[in-house]
Amino acid sequence: MKERVVIGLSGGVDSSVAAYLLKEQGYEVLGVTMQIWQDEREFEEKEKEGCGGITAVEDARRVAAQLGISHSVLNFKPEFKAHVMDYFVAEYLRGRTPNPCNACNRYVKWEALLKKAGELGADYIATGHYARIVKLPNGRYTIRTSVTAAKDQTYALYNLTQEQLSHTLMPVGEYSKEEIRTIAERIGLSVAHKAESQEICFIPDHNYAAFIEREAGGKVPPKGNYVDKDGNILGQHEGITHYTIGQRKGLGIALGRHVFVTEIRPETNEVVLGNNEDVFGTEVFADNINLMSVPAIEGKMRFMGKIRYAHKGAPCTVEMAEPGVLHCTFDEPQRAATPGQALVLYDGDVVAGGGLIR
Repeated sequence: MKERVVIGLSGGVDSSVAAYLLKEQGYEVLGVTMQIWQDEREFEEKEKEGCGGITAVEDARRVAAQLGISHSVLNFKPEFKAHVMDYFVAEYLRGRTPNPCNACNRYVKWEALLKKAGELGADYIATGHYARIVKLPNGRYTIRTSVTAAKDQTYALYNLTQEQLSHTLMPVGEYSKEEIRTIAERIGLSVAHKAESQEICFIPDHNYAAFIEREAGGKVPPKGNYVDKDGNILGQHEGITHYTIGQRKGLGIALGRHVFVTEIRPETNEVVLGNNEDVFGTEVFADNINLMSVPAIEGKMRFMGKIRYAHKGAPCTVEMAEPGVLHCTFDEPQRAATPGQALVLYDGDVVAGGGLIR
């Protein structure tokens, strides 16, 4: 009897080829497309290329038919709103810069999909992420970087649990993006050359502040003061939800020199501006810790640390500052460690763990 796997079919080339590879490996593959945020009116008004849009659903349905696998559309709107959209708004209101894809992966694409897979009698779920799951000699599951550094998505997956990892397959991690497109061409998939969606799926116009204002109602902080690190008032900002650490453009203030956001203070509604060197630092604290390759942080441990998706990573020393809080010290100053983003630790080519920057 074939092992059954539920794959999240997004309508893109990566998940489509992942479904094909799993079928070739002998699995019974069930395709599922997650309807996550659009309401019916938005479906009718505007086609979306991103997660869960009408174009994605139609593309996924077409791919499933081409591959000869079943396909269903499941409603994950409540989970997505609670764990991604509401979280996104709440973090910005706290003066932090969240990564909604990390939250979506943990609580929607994995937690909710695994629950549904269990109901369908499936042994595994699968995705089209560029990463590889491995079980280490110590018995722990972790994520290994994909075969190509040009397309590695391990940073966005650091907070998956051991239980989730043990029931997940990621066949795409063994290939480069070019190889995946070549496979799609060879088997005649209609999405072989479909462009990738780069924006946050629920804010396709990139106007985060307008989205937060709509979702938060009257809770959005008003305009306040730009200040320097000594508290001197420099001008007025548009509200803390418009800014992130390290930002230089769009500040709407002329001081005769380049200035950058170095701190956001929600308690006083202030945005601190400074020079470029003020954005660099060696120390990072993180909580909401999730460990993968190591069962615990014991004493001082050496890793490569990444503080944002596009960060190349840098050598660092990590220890526990207090229960539940990591203290990471980089060998060299790093630019714009931003509260709300993830600190992900790598031990060679595997993820040791990570947490949210405080």
